[in-house]
Amino acid sequence: MNILVTGANGQLGNSVRKIASNYTQHHFLYTDMPEVDITDLQLLEDLVKKENIGAIINCAAFTAVDKAESCEELAAKINVDGPKNLALAAKSVGAKLVHISTDYVFDGKSCLPLKETDPTQPIGVYGKTKRQGEIEVEKTGCDAIVIRTAWLYSEYGNNFVKTMLRLGKERESLNVVYDQVGTPTYATDLAYAIMVLLEKGFKGFNTYHFSNEGVISWFDFTKAIFEIAGLKTKVNAIESFEYPTAAERPAYSVLNKRKIKAEGVNVPYWKDSLVQCIKLLEN
Repeated sequence: MNILVTGANGQLGNSVRKIASNYTQHHFLYTDMPEVDITDLQLLEDLVKKENIGAIINCAAFTAVDKAESCEELAAKINVDGPKNLALAAKSVGAKLVHISTDYVFDGKSCLPLKETDPTQPIGVYGKTKRQGEIEVEKTGCDAIVIRTAWLYSEYGNNFVKTMLRLGKERESLNVVYDQVGTPTYATDLAYAIMVLLEKGFKGFNTYHFSNEGVISWFDFTKAIFEIAGLKTKVNAIESFEYPTAAERPAYSVLNKRKIKAEGVNVPYWKDSLVQCIKLLEN
C-alpha cells in the first residue's frame, strides 16, 4: 500500500517515520507545507492519483490552541477545509483516510472517561474547528476513521515534556496547574495504533479514542518528568485561574479506550511511555 502522510514534519508525522521501518511492505510518502497544502483540493487529487495512494494519514493541523482564538479563519482553513479535501481526494481514488482529532471536542465537564458516543461540546476555536473537521470528513462518504487523542508529546518538535525538561534545568521552581486532568499520549504509541487500524482495514466512517493508559494532572505529569530525568526542581500546584490563557482548557479529558482496544490496539501505561521518550531525549 502507498501511504500518504501529511503534516510529516510534526510530532506524529515524525513518529510515523520512526516506526516505518517495521512496515517495509508499505511505501510511505511524507509531505508537509509548503510543498503540499491540504487546503488545495486539486493539488491533493492530482497527487493521490499520480502516486496511486491507498491510504492517507493526516497529521496536519492548526494546533496552537491560544493562537486559534485570534486566528479563527486560518484555524478553520487548516482544521476544517484540510480534512474535508483529504477525504474528497481519498474518495476519488478509493483510498482510506485516518484523521487525527482531539480531546478538545469535549467541554471537560464530564467526570467519567469519555466515549466516542458522548456528546461533543467544544469550548474554544481550536476545539470547534477540529470538531467541524470530523463532521466534514464524515459527510464526504469516504472510508475514514477519526482518532481523537490528547496531551501529545514526543522526541520531536515543541511539546510539554520537552518544555518542562528545559525549564527544569533553568529554574529552581515551577508553577503547574493541578485541576486539569487527562492522560498523556506518546506519539510513537499513537503511530502504532494508526498502523494497526490501517492494516486491519475498515469501511465507512468510524471514530476512536486513543491516549496512553491512566489518569493524571499536569502537576503530577510534571513531577513524573522531573523524577525520571533526575531533576530536583520544585513543582508548585496552582489552579487554572492562576495561569490565565487565551483559550479555556477542558478540566477533564480522560478518553475511554475500550473501543480501540477491541480492535487489537495496545495501550501502554503513560509512565512507561514517558520513560521511553525521556531516555531517547537524553541520548
